[in-house]
Amino acid sequence: MNMKKLFTRLPFFACLFTATTVLAQTNVTHLSTVTFSNQRLSNVWGYTSSSGAEYALVGGFQGTTIIDISNPSAPVTITTIAGPLSDWREIKTYENYAYVVSEGGSGVQIIDLSNLPNNNPSTYNYFCNVPGFGDMTKGHALHVDVTAGFLYVYGSNINLGRPVVINLETDPYNPTYAGRLAALAYAHDGYADDNFMYAGHIYAGQFSIVDFTNKSSPVVIATQPTPGAFTHNTWLSGSTLFTTDEVTGSFLTSYDISNTNNIRELDRIQSNPGSGVIAHNTYIRNNYAVTSWYKDGFTIVDVDRPANMVQVGNYDTYPNDSGNGFEGCWGVYPYFPSGTIIASNIRKLNTNNGELMIFSANYVRGCYLEGTVRNTAGNPLTNAKVEILNTSSLETVNNIGEYKMGLLTPGTYTTRASKQGYFPQDFVVDLGTGQLVIQDFTLAQIPLPVELTKFEVQAEDYTALLRWETATEVNNAGFEVQYASDALSWEPIGYEKGNGEIAGKYSFRSKTLKPGVHYFRLKQIDLDGKFKFIDWVSCVIERSGLQLALQPNLVQDQSTLKIHAAQSGDVHVELFSANMQSLGQQWTFSVEKDFETQLQLQHLPTGKYFLMAQSGQERAAIAFIKS
Repeated sequence: MNMKKLFTRLPFFACLFTATTVLAQTNVTHLSTVTFSNQRLSNVWGYTSSSGAEYALVGGFQGTTIIDISNPSAPVTITTIAGPLSDWREIKTYENYAYVVSEGGSGVQIIDLSNLPNNNPSTYNYFCNVPGFGDMTKGHALHVDVTAGFLYVYGSNINLGRPVVINLETDPYNPTYAGRLAALAYAHDGYADDNFMYAGHIYAGQFSIVDFTNKSSPVVIATQPTPGAFTHNTWLSGSTLFTTDEVTGSFLTSYDISNTNNIRELDRIQSNPGSGVIAHNTYIRNNYAVTSWYKDGFTIVDVDRPANMVQVGNYDTYPNDSGNGFEGCWGVYPYFPSGTIIASNIRKLNTNNGELMIFSANYVRGCYLEGTVRNTAGNPLTNAKVEILNTSSLETVNNIGEYKMGLLTPGTYTTRASKQGYFPQDFVVDLGTGQLVIQDFTLAQIPLPVELTKFEVQAEDYTALLRWETATEVNNAGFEVQYASDALSWEPIGYEKGNGEIAGKYSFRSKTLKPGVHYFRLKQIDLDGKFKFIDWVSCVIERSGLQLALQPNLVQDQSTLKIHAAQSGDVHVELFSANMQSLGQQWTFSVEKDFETQLQLQHLPTGKYFLMAQSGQERAAIAFIKS
C-alpha cells in the first residue's frame, strides 16, 4: 500500500454565506445558503462530533469543504481540504473519520475529524493495493458498513469497476485491503450493512445482493432489474430496498427483499410525474425517503408503508428550471440529530457557483387509502382505475384488483372506481394523517346490447373456424371479424350480419393460414353505428414439432389442452400472466404424439394468460383469456 501526506488547504473566501429570508415549501423551510464561488459541487455528507456540533462535508470540484452548521441559520466554514480536480466527489464517515473518493484520482482520502473545529485536520491518501490489479487510485462512489466496519468502493479504476472492500475495523485511519467482488458487472454505487452489500449496477440495469461475510469469497445471493434499467443508488431499510434510476422520467422504487428467492417490487413514485425529471440519490431515515431529484431539488416521501409511498415534503433548490437534465440538486443528507437537512446544488442557474443549502423539515405521515375493485361475482377487475376526486391522485389496480394510494392533506374526500363497461362507484372517505382507510369497490357491468355465451376458434386444415353464440341481441347490425398475427395490429377479414333482436349462432372460416399462432376478435356493431370489441381468441396452425392448442380460448372454468409432439417424451407446461410472470402452476405430461387433457382454470382472475410448453429443445406457447 502507498500512503501520501496531503495538507494543502484552500482559502476560506471561496465560500460565501448568505443569510436568507425563510422560504417554506411543502414541510421544508430554507434556513441559509453557502455559495461556492466559481466551483461546482457534487455530493454531501454530515458528521456530528461527540459534543453535538454538526458539520456539513461538501464535495466540490476543488476538494472537500467542512462547514459548521450547528447554527443552521449562520453556518461557519472551517476549512477546505484540497483534492484532485473532479466533478465527482463522494464522502462517507466512520467513527471520527471521513473517507473521500473522486474520479480525479488520489485513492481514498482519509480525514481525521476528531479535532474539529480545528481548521487543520490530519489527512492522507490511501492507495489500496488489490492483488492482481495494483493500486486503486480513484473511485466513483463509496459506502461504509458501519455495523461490520468495512468500506465499499464502487466504480474504481481496477476490478472492472466492481466493488472493492477495505477493512476499517482494525484501524480506521490505517485501513487494509479486505476483498473484492469478481462477479457481475461494473457497480456505480451501493449500500452495505452487516456484511451484506446491495450494489447498483447502472449499465446492467439491476441491483445485486451479495453476502460478503467471507471477504475473499463473496456470494451473489440475487439480482433484480429496476424500472429505468439504469440503477444508480440503493438504500436499505429493514427488509425493504429502495433504488433510483438515473434516467429521464425515473422513479424511486421499493422492493420487498425478505425472500431473496422472490424479490417483489412494492411501489414506485416520481417527484413530478410527466416532467422527465431525473432521480439521483435516496436516503432513508425513520421510514422517510429523502431523495435528490436534480432540477426538482429534493423530496421527502413517507415510506412507512413501502407498498404505498406518499410524498409529504419537498423543496425546489433549482427554481426557474425543471424537467430533464443533470443540473440542480446532486445530493442531500438528512441524518443530523437536530433534524437539519443539507443539500448540494451543482451550481446556481446561469452561474458556475455551487450552493450548499441548509433546511429544517417537518416530517409528517401521509394519509393512506387502500382496497380492492371487484365485479359482482367477487372476481378482481384488472385495469380498473381508482381516483380521489378533485386531486391528482389516480391509480390503476394491479392484476389481483388491489390499489394503494395516499395524500398528504387529511380531510373528507370522494373516491371513485371505474372501468370501461361497468358502472362507476363512489364512496366518501375520511382520511387522517398516519391512518389507513380500507375502501373496497364492487362494480356492476353495464348491460350489453349483445351478450355472448360462446366465442371459440378451431384450427382445421390450415384454416381457422370461428364459432360464437349470443344469448340476447338488441339492435345488432352484425359482427366484423378481425385478424392479427400479434394480437396488436388488427385488420378486418369478414363480416357476419346480425339477427337484430333475436339470439343466434354464427360461424366464420378464414382463408388459408401459415403455420403459427393466429388471433381473431369480433367487432360487434349496433344499428346506430356504435360498436364494441369482443376480446380475442387464438389458434395454432400446426407444423412439425411441438404445438399447443387450447379449446376454448375464452375460458370460464376449464379448457381442453391439446399437445402435438414430433417425438414421444415428457412435455413440461407452465402458466404465465400477461406480463410473462410465472404463476407457479406447472404440469408434466407424457406425450406419444397427440395428447389432450382438461385444465381446471376456474381459480384464475379475469384476464389474459399464456401457457408455455417445452420438450427437449423445442418450445411452444399459446395465449388465452379467462372470462
